[in-house]
Amino acid sequence: MTTGVRRRMGVEERKQQLIGVALELFSHRSPDDVSIDEIAAAAGISRPLVYHYFPGKQSLYEAALRRAADELAARFVEPPQGPLGARLLRVMGRFFDFVDDHGPGFAALMRGGPAVGSSTTNAMIDEVRQAAYEQILAHLEVEKPSARLELVVRSWVSLAESTALLWLDGRRVPRAELELQLVHDFAALAAVSAAYDPDMAGILVGILADEPADGPFADLVARLAALVPAVGAAPPVVPDQRLR
Repeated sequence: MTTGVRRRMGVEERKQQLIGVALELFSHRSPDDVSIDEIAAAAGISRPLVYHYFPGKQSLYEAALRRAADELAARFVEPPQGPLGARLLRVMGRFFDFVDDHGPGFAALMRGGPAVGSSTTNAMIDEVRQAAYEQILAHLEVEKPSARLELVVRSWVSLAESTALLWLDGRRVPRAELELQLVHDFAALAAVSAAYDPDMAGILVGILADEPADGPFADLVARLAALVPAVGAAPPVVPDQRLR
């Protein structure tokens, strides 16, 4: 038989509840549009009690952002087994799961939200990017990356971020296509760098050597090969005799 008496939460438990409620609201609407009153109502407590645990909306926003940043960074963790292309595709699937579930919240996280320019939020954003960067290096089994490899990996992480932000604005490209395209983008960035650097060429050869015939990187090679006949069929350029 229930007595109808509500269990009293401890301080940390209540804080975590408020962070979860705030993150849920921020995931569906811009944090700028969510009020403390709405957070209090969703948590089933009074507005003054919210301020008892957090001095203001900014501190609650940063706490929710911290949880979101930790969750997003965890999406890049992948067991180091199997071909790299398949691993990256699984990572992109989890990454876009987060983006899909937390659209406005993801945009706020990567753009700074109500705390644009604050050292706290900038540091959290940098942590997510650094975690993604380190995970990719771990998959490549490289401890001390060359300048070119660092450029490739950091450029790809930035590309994934900007692609997701653009996709949220209308979702005009099918999500599955973008996930595969981003994996292809990684291979393309590595291939261009390999054309200039022997060390990058060695890394690329190793990646492709482990790629199965039905893997994402093999798919990219097949797509590019299909374009070669069209390029080869182009008519030769005939010099203009009048320029001689």
